[in-house]
Amino acid sequence: MERDKAGNGSAVIRFLPKHPDDELPWVSIYNHAFQGPTGRWYIENSRTTLGEADPISEYNSALWKTGLEADKEAARKSKRRLNYIANILIVSCPGKPELENSVMKFKFGKKIFEKLMESANPTFEDEKPLNPFDPFEGANFKLRMRQVEGYPNYDKSEFADPAPIAGSDEEIVEILNKMQPLKELIAPAKFKSYDELKRKFDSVMNGTPAGTKTAEEVAESMSSMPVAA
Repeated sequence: MERDKAGNGSAVIRFLPKHPDDELPWVSIYNHAFQGPTGRWYIENSRTTLGEADPISEYNSALWKTGLEADKEAARKSKRRLNYIANILIVSCPGKPELENSVMKFKFGKKIFEKLMESANPTFEDEKPLNPFDPFEGANFKLRMRQVEGYPNYDKSEFADPAPIAGSDEEIVEILNKMQPLKELIAPAKFKSYDELKRKFDSVMNGTPAGTKTAEEVAESMSSMPVAA
């Protein structure tokens, strides 16, 4: 989205149904993004996405088990974060009209995902459930981003009234045919191996190769070191 001087932006998008090759209209990916004591950054997808062991998750678990508040705070800073990716149609994008009517993959976080789930399972009885991924009975999503205390905030985003995604069945089919399968984004080949992640982690934390240290041993040796702001 184009943003104004205050960092705010808006667009109108439409979430699309699941691709025939996928199980759901979205895929979820865990990742880590934090700065170590060396000043280097660790930004990698987590193997826990695949249901497998990940050195950072092991490190954080070891820190949490000490019971020390300083260690818990360090674990919070390097905790994994959950993101989602779905196919969308860009209905309106002020400032970038060339993107309108394009089908693209959209990466979003917990707040927007909660709005999707809330639309399908409303809290109050007088609210009608909405399937946000339905091309016929779904609705456009008015994406509203504001800068709140220096961070993007999507609380003002909301769904419009239900309406078909296009004026005819032929147009709807044409849009859906532009979707791409999402499952390849979480294929094992897209993730670095445990050993690669371990070496990267140790480099970020102390600037040296990991060698044969376990995640627990790294946590023990690193827990008393200062964490970069």
